[in-house]
Amino acid sequence: MMIPVQHTLATPYPVGPVHCYSIESAGDLVLLDTGPPTAEARAYLQRSLPLERLKHVIVTHCHIDHYGLAAWLEREYGATVYLPFRDSLKIARHDERLDKLAALLADFGYDQDYLARFRADTDNNKVFPEFPRAHKIIEQDLPQGLGINVLPCPGHSQSDLVLTGPGWAVTGDVLLRGIFQSPLLDIDLLTGQRFRNYEAYCASLLNLATLRDTLILPGHRESVESVDANILFYVSKLLERSLRIQTLDPLLPVAEQVPLVFGADLSHTFLIYLKASEVVFIRDFLNQPELLRQAMEEIGLFQHVAEQFYQVLYAA
Repeated sequence: MMIPVQHTLATPYPVGPVHCYSIESAGDLVLLDTGPPTAEARAYLQRSLPLERLKHVIVTHCHIDHYGLAAWLEREYGATVYLPFRDSLKIARHDERLDKLAALLADFGYDQDYLARFRADTDNNKVFPEFPRAHKIIEQDLPQGLGINVLPCPGHSQSDLVLTGPGWAVTGDVLLRGIFQSPLLDIDLLTGQRFRNYEAYCASLLNLATLRDTLILPGHRESVESVDANILFYVSKLLERSLRIQTLDPLLPVAEQVPLVFGADLSHTFLIYLKASEVVFIRDFLNQPELLRQAMEEIGLFQHVAEQFYQVLYAA
């Protein structure tokens, strides 16, 4: 199998340009992620790919810049769209999920005014644009003949999948050079409780380490220097920000901690949600630091962050 071809699409979001990838497999044209739901992205795909031959669209995770054109490709070109199982649950139980997520944010100290704005913003097609109607589940339905395998790496979101082939891996938002991507606060619809991003990320480190000799094809930025460098950057930032969180009164609700850590000028509803997600992730680490230490030791990287790690523990 060939190496997927990278396609870079502009987005209107703070994250900047996003990459999707195309590949010929078993005689079929396959698209890995789609780009955002913009007229410019549609025009790019129409100009750059023979979309009349597109058979499969495989999405690493359902964030707007990665799946935004999936419904359009399904409707206009008859492509079969494959989504992660966890994202399929969110689609089927959208209102239930948002109700429970609002209740969770209320538990973290957010008032009814913010919750009303958050619900309105997440229901206006800007955060969750149209979903494909007849999608299939990647983990269950992806044809083996395509030669594409799936590596679950939740943490940034509960849905994150890495798509792998011979010597390459399309990593979505799992491995991003120089970015501490917010691990999103969410509801685990299988349990009805909060999704435990921190615990999931520690487990995902073991899977990420298996990609060390693989060509990483990221969702953003030009390249990934190495898997180890990426993990060390992320964990180092986590430890650095943990020291800042520790200076705050632990009894303060998350809603009051966020402006103290990130500044009081946060105004966009979704940006506040992102920062709240980060604070919760760090608080989870501070409550169970040994999970991270064990994972980093297992993949042979703990010695590189040991000084920072113990600085956090001693500060506690």
